[in-house]
Formats: sequence, C-alpha cells, structure tokens
Amino acid sequence: MSETEIRSVLVPVTDAELLLANANIAEIVGFVDPDPIDQGPEWLLGNVLWHGWQVPVVSFGMLTEQQDREPVEKAKICITKSLVHSDRLPYIGLLAQGFPRLVTITESTLVEVPDASNHIAIAGQVLVGDREAWVPDMDRIAQLVAHAAYGALPVTR
Repeated sequence: MSETEIRSVLVPVTDAELLLANANIAEIVGFVDPDPIDQGPEWLLGNVLWHGWQVPVVSFGMLTEQQDREPVEKAKICITKSLVHSDRLPYIGLLAQGFPRLVTITESTLVEVPDASNHIAIAGQVLVGDREAWVPDMDRIAQLVAHAAYGALPVTR
C-alpha cells in the first residue's frame, strides 16, 4: 500500500520556513507597499489590492514576535485562502522572503518536533526531511487579522 502524498509548499520567512498545503495558496505576487490599516498592529502591514479584493498582509515574524522588522526589498506576498468563512476576509497575504518551494509530504518525510514552545499563531513545528518548518495556524491567524483589521470575530485561546 502506498503512502498518502500531500502537495505542500515551504514558504521562506525571515529566519524560518512555513509549511502550508499547496491547495491553500492562491498566488505568489511581487511585494507592493500595502495601504496601512488605521490603528492596526505592526504585524498587520496593511492591505493590497489583488484581483479586486483588499487582502491584508501579515508579517509572520512580527506576529510571532521573532522579528522587529522584516525586509521587503526582494519580498513576495503569498496570497493564501482564508479559513474564516467571511466575505470580508477571503484571502490573507503572508510576507515571504522569496518564492515558496514545492514539496511532497508523506508520513515518512514529516516528523513532528515535540514540545516546541509555540506562539498562538503556530500550530506546530516539524521536520521536512532535514529542514525545520513552522506549521502556521491559519484559522487563528485569520481570526487575529479580522479582529485587528475589522474589530470582528473575537479571538479565543
């Protein structure tokens, strides 16, 4: 019996990589300066217009308090499908430090790092082959973005 394969991507962020299902990625676009969101937290860089949608852009490093600032000179925006069922927030942009890399995940190529202390926006840490990656909690990130940008969808721990 063959192993189940999941097409995934490793998204480079400052000093780390995020592991996301390929199906969750809508598009990778070049970085453009987001329009600021009034009174938004520093990790919420603002909104960019993408295919008619206002997409909030998140600095994962700043959200998880691993970075004070993130470089944008060669950055990309990874447009992801939001897991919050809301017409206001169908997509979220993640600031990426380059192009994501396609990987195929199987049970034998993925190892969970036990007892990794995680931020609220991190579902877990894994090894993909010999590479460490964070698995972002995209549902929680969508809730945090909605709460910060629109004052909606209360966040619970």
